[in-house]
Amino acid sequence: MKFARLTVRRCGHLALAAFCVVACLTGGGAGHAWAIPDQPERLDFGGLVRTYSLHVPAGLDHPVGLVVNLHGAGATGADQERDTNYDAVADAHGFIVAYPDGIDFSWADGRGPSQPDRQGIDDVGFITALVGKLVADFGVDPGHVFATGMSAGAFMVNRLACERADVFAAIAPVAGTLGVNAGCAPSRPVSVLATHGTADPIVPFDGGGMNGRGGPSVIVSAPEMVARWRQADGCQDGPVCAAGTAVVLKQIDGGGHVWPGDASDASWQFFAAHSR
Repeated sequence: MKFARLTVRRCGHLALAAFCVVACLTGGGAGHAWAIPDQPERLDFGGLVRTYSLHVPAGLDHPVGLVVNLHGAGATGADQERDTNYDAVADAHGFIVAYPDGIDFSWADGRGPSQPDRQGIDDVGFITALVGKLVADFGVDPGHVFATGMSAGAFMVNRLACERADVFAAIAPVAGTLGVNAGCAPSRPVSVLATHGTADPIVPFDGGGMNGRGGPSVIVSAPEMVARWRQADGCQDGPVCAAGTAVVLKQIDGGGHVWPGDASDASWQFFAAHSR
């Protein structure tokens, strides 16, 4: 096993006091000044009016990317916007952020118990359609589209990457994996930065049963989810992953069910290094 920091291009494992990392690393449109919307935006999809918050840095001429940031169960896009402070990162680096709202404050992430799952809501289709609209409206490079999310939002982010790897170049799920029965056969490699606390009382680090909004489900452990992504991305023991992708597990020893203070900036740095 090789030891390496995240900035070193190799596969390996690094244990520090605060976190442990398992990594596999490798080596436009017309400009406009966009106004910041005051009210939630609306998008008709699947016979429903779906809503989302959108942050566009003031005076931005050409966004360097788009991040879709998904809330956890029981929350809203506006809650996620406030709790992650992702707007400040967008302002500093010149990208736009969309915060969609899930049906019944949750997502059809494939685990089964949520109301959107039960109703057959096509959240993969909705979010993909939203990305298509924003890429067209703001002239975002399609290879610079990314997704992050917390808890149920993180489960949804993993599902998005599994099913629409053609849309998302990289993802950064926080405290979420996949249901054990959810398939994952991405059409192309996707870079992944996964963050999990070892003492998470809601989404167990070691997987198994969990009881979330809507009822119980059985989930994949954080290490197993990372192993699945490593396999999907063609990661070996050597330094090269397919298509220059990276799969990273940031393990927070003793961490609970929270969005870490550095997760927003860290995820953007990861995204910026792993566009297509």
